[in-house]
Amino acid sequence: MPLTEIHNVLMAIAQNFPSKLNFWERMFEGSTCSFIILGYNFKLLSRFKFVEAIERKQKNYNDAKNLLKYMCLFIKSKTDASSHHEHYINAILEATRQNADEVVKIIVSELPNAIWSTNEHGHNIIQYAVITRSEKVYNLLYQMSGHKNIYKTIKDPFGNNLLHLAARLAPSDKLNHISGAALQIQSELKWFKEVQESAWSLNSIQKNSSGETPQMVFTKEHKELVIEGEKWMKETAQSYTITAALIMTIVFAAAITVPGGNNQDNGIPEFTNKTAFKVFAIADAISLFTSATSLLIFLSILTARFSEQDFLFKLPTKLMIGLTTLFVSTTAMLVAFGATLYLMFCRNNPRMLVPVAALTCLPIACFLTLQFPLIKDLWTNTYGRSIFGKKSYLPF
Repeated sequence: MPLTEIHNVLMAIAQNFPSKLNFWERMFEGSTCSFIILGYNFKLLSRFKFVEAIERKQKNYNDAKNLLKYMCLFIKSKTDASSHHEHYINAILEATRQNADEVVKIIVSELPNAIWSTNEHGHNIIQYAVITRSEKVYNLLYQMSGHKNIYKTIKDPFGNNLLHLAARLAPSDKLNHISGAALQIQSELKWFKEVQESAWSLNSIQKNSSGETPQMVFTKEHKELVIEGEKWMKETAQSYTITAALIMTIVFAAAITVPGGNNQDNGIPEFTNKTAFKVFAIADAISLFTSATSLLIFLSILTARFSEQDFLFKLPTKLMIGLTTLFVSTTAMLVAFGATLYLMFCRNNPRMLVPVAALTCLPIACFLTLQFPLIKDLWTNTYGRSIFGKKSYLPF
């Protein structure tokens, strides 16, 4: 096989290496599902399209893995040892950039010297993983034994240690996958904190050839992103503040002018003993209290000082709580409105309860569809499972 073809094949594998099956896909892998539930034989799962797609995905993964191993063995057996790196260096660096940790592990296992591969700027695979924000490749550091301490202390030609590299701004293609500038700066802070915790404490105060500490580099590189994050957070909070204030005004007015009015003799509402009125009263109270809470939280965001560290937990947590309470208040307001409609127009026609309930659920579903992804991102990025840490007990 010509040398150019070896390089091209390895690069193609590094750029297009298929992903592993996830937990749910592994449950449906294969066609041996023979359990029976309620008389239905689940052997028929093998005919389903999604099962066939899972099997194709697993086959592609195995084929790519075997091909990569074969190419590594071919390099080791058919080429001179002094020229091995010429064939795999671009592939392993591309795999690092693509976050393809399986490719890196296979190449290093077959060609151990590949672990010392460096790019044109003198960055090895762990340093390059930090620069390109490839967390799967960076996590291989936790599986290392002897090389771990070397990677923690090594510097690039410009005097940057691993923490200096983590302080750089991430590539735009990695940041663009994160919604909102506030969550982008949060992701950058998480990377910086993770490398800081795993590196030597001395790394935090070391200066590079430009006389800058890692924190100085981080502040300089992320200055514009922090400004954008502050602008995004303020605009978001301001929009929700108006919404929360409107809801609070509406439900407060509804609490005073109850449906059906009050008895002229004792001032007690006419529909006090009706179940729908109790639903209205409870929902209206919940909406009032949660909208007031949401309003106060969003106002606290607007008056925050927006320092770098606030974007890590404080501001995302406030925004998440504010959105959640706003959702509860919106839902309760709609329930209260639905109860009012039923009291005023549907008491003698219970069948009207179905369209009233359906119309009540429509805006709730819209709110969930439009705003839930943001709440989910806030929760996952702030309190979700960390992307860092030891993912395998196999040594690397």
